[in-house]
Amino acid sequence: MISRPDVLVLGAGGVLGEAWLMGVLAGVEDATGFDLRECENFLGTSAGSIVSAQLVAGERPRRPATVPTEIEEASVQPAEGLAAAALVAARRAGGFALAAGASFAPLAVGIAAPGAAALRAVMLRRLPHSGQTLDRLRHQMERSPARFDGRLRVAAVDRRTGRRVVFGSPGAPAATVAQAVVASCTVPWMFEPVKIGGREYVDGGVWSPTNLDVAPAGRDTVVLCLNPTGNLIGSHGVLQTIRQVSRSAVSVEALVLRRRGAQVRMVAPNAEAAAAMGNNFMDREPRDRVLSAGYRQGLALARR
Repeated sequence: MISRPDVLVLGAGGVLGEAWLMGVLAGVEDATGFDLRECENFLGTSAGSIVSAQLVAGERPRRPATVPTEIEEASVQPAEGLAAAALVAARRAGGFALAAGASFAPLAVGIAAPGAAALRAVMLRRLPHSGQTLDRLRHQMERSPARFDGRLRVAAVDRRTGRRVVFGSPGAPAATVAQAVVASCTVPWMFEPVKIGGREYVDGGVWSPTNLDVAPAGRDTVVLCLNPTGNLIGSHGVLQTIRQVSRSAVSVEALVLRRRGAQVRMVAPNAEAAAAMGNNFMDREPRDRVLSAGYRQGLALARR
């Protein structure tokens, strides 16, 4: 039986990652009676930041066969027209980013961080600019009641320095939830960087798929980490790199929390969900199937 989480960590994964996150959380709630909106803390990266903001705003996770929420619609609309180009761009520009990220997994816990941040910054400056923005998502998020109330944290990366920034955490730069979520969702080879306080920010997934190590967790804290990219279909090229980055980074980060005494449960898509998601996480077409597969996985998790 899954334990009631104190902290939810929700990772990156594009349009389909958002659908899977919603489905798993809804399944867990329906099988256990938990109200996951009542968790003490939420940490979101990219797609996970959208879902985290929705929970903080008091919205329940979306169930299969229900009307999509405004936030959900905002999260997928910007991908229209980009689905076919996403993997092409990843192979051309993102492949370099992901390959570099594979060797950066230990840096999430601070090993040789200054040199790594500089390399990441160089990498980000080399990526081409698409001219695309996430204005639709920003407009929708600005209408959301979600606020940084001490519970919500959103991971992004400072494009100039290559360093991770966790909006909503103590000492973080001032930002609205809308600004932070859009920054966290700004895949650098697909969208233009987001300016906040005169600095440019990009997707928190550039640092880590989940940024689990900065979750506010200590001794006996129960952490549930959902990682949409932890079980990709495909075994070569960019897909293999993404899967290796995702698994290695999150495993290292989980050790950090466990050394603090936290209980960490990590969940990746099961075989059914991974098959439904395929290898293009920006494709809207299988979204309902992914939501349903995630829901069934959430129900099953609660019984284990």
